[in-house]
Amino acid sequence: MSTEKKADFSNVSEGFTTSGQAQEAPDFSNVKEGFTVSGEIEDVTPPTETTYTVERGDSLSKIAKEHYGRSSAWRDIFEANRDVLDDPDRIFPGQVLKLPTLPEEA
Repeated sequence: MSTEKKADFSNVSEGFTTSGQAQEAPDFSNVKEGFTVSGEIEDVTPPTETTYTVERGDSLSKIAKEHYGRSSAWRDIFEANRDVLDDPDRIFPGQVLKLPTLPEEA
């Protein structure tokens, strides 16, 4: 058995004191769910993913020309679909490809 004296907390009461005076716990009864932000907020809605279903006779450059106005964007389509495409020249009717949002050119 230890002979060390243990702390005595028998006189501790609820609340806390400053300068010897007890203070009441804060009242949060008027707090409502949610929050409000003042000032302007830019739209943070995630963009919806655009897809395209490959049709007979399509190529990535043809799809890029139709959707982006320039056939050179085929590389962007290919990169966005690396999970389903191994070769940019091998796409098949019925495949659903993601059409990425491209950065605007200056």
